[in-house]
Amino acid sequence: MSTAVTTTPYGTGSGLLVQPAHGTAPADIDHKHLLGLLAEAGFLLLRGFETDMAAFTALVQNTSTSTTLDPARDFYSEVAQKVDAGFDEVGLHTENGNSPFRSHLAWFFCEKAASSGSQTTVCDGYRVWEALSPATRAAFAAQDIVYSRYVAEPQWRAMAHHLLGGTKPAQDIDVAELLALAGRLEGTDIVPEADGGVRYSFTTPAAGTTVFGERLSFANSILGPSFNYEKPTITFADGTGLSPQLLTEVEAVTAALTENLDWQDGDIAVIDNTRVMHGRRAITDPDRTIYNALSYIKVPAAA
Repeated sequence: MSTAVTTTPYGTGSGLLVQPAHGTAPADIDHKHLLGLLAEAGFLLLRGFETDMAAFTALVQNTSTSTTLDPARDFYSEVAQKVDAGFDEVGLHTENGNSPFRSHLAWFFCEKAASSGSQTTVCDGYRVWEALSPATRAAFAAQDIVYSRYVAEPQWRAMAHHLLGGTKPAQDIDVAELLALAGRLEGTDIVPEADGGVRYSFTTPAAGTTVFGERLSFANSILGPSFNYEKPTITFADGTGLSPQLLTEVEAVTAALTENLDWQDGDIAVIDNTRVMHGRRAITDPDRTIYNALSYIKVPAAA
């Protein structure tokens, strides 16, 4: 039996606060109903449910077809990894958005909220695309962008181990197997380095369609962080850089449209990672515990 929920607007856009009609486990929410709400809202903040790590894991697994990971983070359950990106403000990005492994959904579980600061930020790419000037939209529509960066050997091995379904120990995976995996990923080129690491380039639109539809969303990692990795080089597909004027406008428009998720203990958030960028305000109280998970869903059939 699915849980009845109530929804109210959250923030200045289309985000929703989802609360139970009666306190119960979030995994009892009908997953189709949850995804229907997410398709409309872009992000959901679930509050008032009976939550712990087991409940969070069950919700992610019940809603998703599979999960993915950030190979630089440790696991705390079958799906959850601890959020760890220093204490500074974190720029807007989509999870794994500067690689071919961007998930459909990004999940967060706030086990313990900070007493001040540290809010997760969200910014709806639908609203950003509409607010950008015609000239800037034309520049990003004219050609894709390219992310390029170096990835150390332990990190690419961890990702390859996951992509191979854990069927082979990470230390036994040959770089040729990674290259074969990359050959199935559109827009991806990987070059082995002498020290065992690899350098990859990934070509993708700055504004693309979402998992839920064909409407263009400016959802990318142009402004995003590189806490556990080398900072990527970002260019247009023809090799030219993104001009200071373009970046200044993107920063101004996204800043005006960025909203806070003001965490409370036990909150869960789910974000359409193909539509809504997220980041974080600076940490002013480090006594906080937040986990995240990344997952894929069955792509809804076209209407």
